Amino acid sequence: FAFWGGEEDGLYGSQHYVDELSQAEIGQTAANLNVDMAASPNGVRSVHDGDGSDFGHAGPAGSKAIEDILFRYFQENALPAESTPFDGGSDYDAFLSAGIPGGGLFTGDVGRKTQAQAQSFGGTAGKVLDPCYHEACDTIANTNQELLQEMSGALAYATVAYAMGRQS
Repeated sequence: FAFWGGEEDGLYGSQHYVDELSQAEIGQTAANLNVDMAASPNGVRSVHDGDGSDFGHAGPAGSKAIEDILFRYFQENALPAESTPFDGGSDYDAFLSAGIPGGGLFTGDVGRKTQAQAQSFGGTAGKVLDPCYHEACDTIANTNQELLQEMSGALAYATVAYAMGRQS
């Protein structure tokens, strides 16, 4: 497990880590499971579009398997989830650029919840997913604990799948 510093100022921590990997180490890296924004107060359950089928930008080979594992967790737990694009705004970018399969979870930042999302995930349509994103009020008190538990479950499920060699 790795936790990156410097993400908000330019993805420095993850980029430095990937830059220091040898080609052999890159080849031995099974996946980057990225979790950025996991408990937005008015959040949604979203999974990165590993195969590009929803947003047209796929991750490297193996990224679809990550997407499938995470969606499987939500399906098995009767929790709706939607796809979110790889838009270059998170630590996964360095890994994807190096050819390392990537995927992960996201609950939202400055976007506004749509009516359809409110019907699927609860919360309030028209309101920002995380009103404290990059603000002083972004503290543990500004989290959706139920959503955090659900997203943590999905991450644990994917981690165990990779640890046990059950990516498909």
